[in-house]
Amino acid sequence: MRKTPRWLRRTLAALTAVMVALTVVATGYVLSVDLPADPAPPQASVLYYRDGSTVLARIGATDRTDVSLDRVPEGVRQAFLAAEDRAFYDHAGVSVRGGLRALWANIVQDSGQGASTITQQYVRNAYLTQDRTVSRKTKEIALALKIEHRLTKDEIFERYLNTIYFGRAAYGIEAAAHAYFGTTVDRLTTEQGAVLAALVKDPTHGDPAADPEWARTRWTWILRAMSEQGWLPGGAADRAQYPPVAPESVTASSVSGAAGLIADRVEDELVDAGISRQQVRTGGLRITTTIDHRAQTAATTAINARLYGQPDQLRAALVAIDPGTGAVRAYYGGDRGRGYFDDALAARPPASTFKPIVLAAAEERGIGFGSLYNGTSPRLFADRLGVPLYNQRNLQCPVCPLDVAMVHSLNTPFYAVAEQIGPDAVRRLAHDLGVPARYGKDPTLVDLRGDPAPGRTRTDISLGRYPVAPADMASVYATLADGGRFRPRHFVEAVATADGRTLHEPEAKAKRVLSGAVAADVQAVLAKVVAEDGKVPGVDAAAKTGSQQWGDTTDSSDAWTAGWTPGLAAVTWIGREKPGPIRDGRGNVINGDGMPYRIWQDFLAAAVRDQPTRKIPAPAHAGSVSVSDLKTLPEETKRAKAVVFPGPQKGDRVDRSKAVGTWGERVRRLDAALDEYAAGVPEFSVSVADRRTGKRYSYRGGRRQETASIVKVELLAALLLKAQDEGRELTKAEAKRVRKMILASDNDAATKTYGKVGGKSGLRDAGSRLGLTGTKPDEQWGLTTTTADDQIRMLTALTDPGSPLDQDSRELALQLMSSVNADQNWGVSAAALEGERTALKNGWVSRSSDANRWIVNSVGRVSGEDTDTLVAVLSQGHRDKPDGIEVVEQVAAMTRSYLGW
Repeated sequence: MRKTPRWLRRTLAALTAVMVALTVVATGYVLSVDLPADPAPPQASVLYYRDGSTVLARIGATDRTDVSLDRVPEGVRQAFLAAEDRAFYDHAGVSVRGGLRALWANIVQDSGQGASTITQQYVRNAYLTQDRTVSRKTKEIALALKIEHRLTKDEIFERYLNTIYFGRAAYGIEAAAHAYFGTTVDRLTTEQGAVLAALVKDPTHGDPAADPEWARTRWTWILRAMSEQGWLPGGAADRAQYPPVAPESVTASSVSGAAGLIADRVEDELVDAGISRQQVRTGGLRITTTIDHRAQTAATTAINARLYGQPDQLRAALVAIDPGTGAVRAYYGGDRGRGYFDDALAARPPASTFKPIVLAAAEERGIGFGSLYNGTSPRLFADRLGVPLYNQRNLQCPVCPLDVAMVHSLNTPFYAVAEQIGPDAVRRLAHDLGVPARYGKDPTLVDLRGDPAPGRTRTDISLGRYPVAPADMASVYATLADGGRFRPRHFVEAVATADGRTLHEPEAKAKRVLSGAVAADVQAVLAKVVAEDGKVPGVDAAAKTGSQQWGDTTDSSDAWTAGWTPGLAAVTWIGREKPGPIRDGRGNVINGDGMPYRIWQDFLAAAVRDQPTRKIPAPAHAGSVSVSDLKTLPEETKRAKAVVFPGPQKGDRVDRSKAVGTWGERVRRLDAALDEYAAGVPEFSVSVADRRTGKRYSYRGGRRQETASIVKVELLAALLLKAQDEGRELTKAEAKRVRKMILASDNDAATKTYGKVGGKSGLRDAGSRLGLTGTKPDEQWGLTTTTADDQIRMLTALTDPGSPLDQDSRELALQLMSSVNADQNWGVSAAALEGERTALKNGWVSRSSDANRWIVNSVGRVSGEDTDTLVAVLSQGHRDKPDGIEVVEQVAAMTRSYLGW
């Protein structure tokens, strides 16, 4: 028999000695750790203003009733064991095998399985902090082993269930049963127990009312784990119905008003720093926030004063940041208290408040703010596929310095700048200045699925089309205000335990993201905006306003002011919870230079009153004067520098002086005018229905041609009919798909919808129910043919109470058609006058079979105080898309000029 090598014997001996030594050390450590007395009851934590003495709010779990384990149904207990510790009754407090299994599941399967035993979790919740350190974990293990010798398994499990924080101010399983299901613990079903067990992982964001998708996924995983353990019959997990949960989503109703959302943001920040929500709500912490009492009072006073007597649907947000530290000094995201929707964190299109970022990106590349650009309106740009870009109120500034363009918020010069330097340059700088890379799972500042260029940034970034939260815009402007130094936004100055031990102090490190010279130039330019729009009493200030247009109307859906005075940057926003037109109590349109600007002025004046006056820095004149864009001006254009004047306005194509005589006389004159116009342009047809008078008009309205994308309205109607027939609403996926199909004219969404409604035969059947006699579906939905007269029938089905479509379906369709992307607001909208609204769908396509000639169609409803008219214009054979748009818009306007609808 061969002798074991000496080196192997020595190695084994050494390893044995090490293992014995480690065992002795571990045993000694466990014995040295004293098991504390039973834990004290939970204590509320106190939030203070930045002065460290004035109370801002109290956070604490207040609902707790302990119950004995025998009152908890067996299926409910098994749900917790399946979720947190399946081997609880088999180990001695610490499970090496369970830890390794959890590590494998988390890394390989991404299952979200926990690594600590129930005993360890109880020890952590009852005796320890939530610090993520080796020393805390070691002590946790030692205490878990000790408590296993003091208490029985059932006693540990009972204490565990009575000390878990479940969200909604519910501490322990009895309180959770009441908070989520309105019942007592002994009446919980297994399915309800699995809902509560899912909350252990994240009691706030795991709330089914907060994130139903996450909650349901975790719930299903728990039930399947129970099946694997033999605690549920095979297949029962997949057959189980998710139980109804109380819709209340607030996590603690005790903190009301604007302070409630501040408390939420403080708690989120502490969780990110490694302090658990349970410790925040039960640990008696002393939390000094960054919020300044004077500034916060100024914010709530300014908002309440300006919103008093205004429509209830109006919402406001205000975020103010100290540029030198990143500390939030005032915060208003709503006044309903904790757990409610936070408007300061809701991403909205920032509109023209994004233009300073474009200017900064240009100056970084040597283009100074004195550079001259073509500021005429409308302008055509290559990447807009023939859709013209307008300035607000169609202002004209043919030879326009960029600082003048900023003051008057002109779109075309800044679009040209972004096109010249590249939209990616603007996006990268915006991220550096403070816009996060993602909101949830979606990347920011790029087209998403259903947009024209998913994953890419289009030049529309210069118009502020990509949504950004008011809080993040405040970070951007704070960075500009501090000379190009970025500091993370934060709400917490310090956290101490009940016995005075410091638990957390943030580190505010500055990062240079923009040159000081460029930042000084941007500040100087925005100071000119304030000089134009109205100064802040007693202080120097710089700002930019912005108004996001609602559809093709003159209304805004989001109104902004963003700016600063030295030492305090602030952003204000006015809008609605669900985007829509915003008007004040007198019916006036709210724009950025109106209510948001007044709130911003009021706030800054009060917040910095009696503080030393500081000046906006002088411009550094970084970059040179570029004039290359002036080559796009026609030769005949007047070349006076920095002259701004109004151009043609909405409805200018319409000449209602021609609408005289009887209806028959008007029709004859329009026929003659269209005959004359048709002699010089490609083929078109038009049909009109005046819903006020019941009058109808058709010019070649029975002529058939391809629908292009206007068939997507019929696809939407067919899907809504199908849902009605099945007695249901659209699913979440269907609703998302039709929104893309109508708003962004997404073809993939249309293809999926076509399949959903049954393809050619399904669309034919739906069309028959809707009264469409001249529309013939094709195997490929885009090759469907129709007539202008039939499109009026389709629009009638969307507006007539006697339609097969119910009221909810009709309202949804018209709402989507009123919200089409800005680059599609052309066509029949040319016949609308100032103050009127248009719900429309346009379609366009070029056919290689027709020498790449274009089909351009537009259908829609124009409505206003004295108007409610349906218009459909179909055309084909155009040289390019802009020519087709010109014909469609001219024909639509001619119908109104002559008929006077």
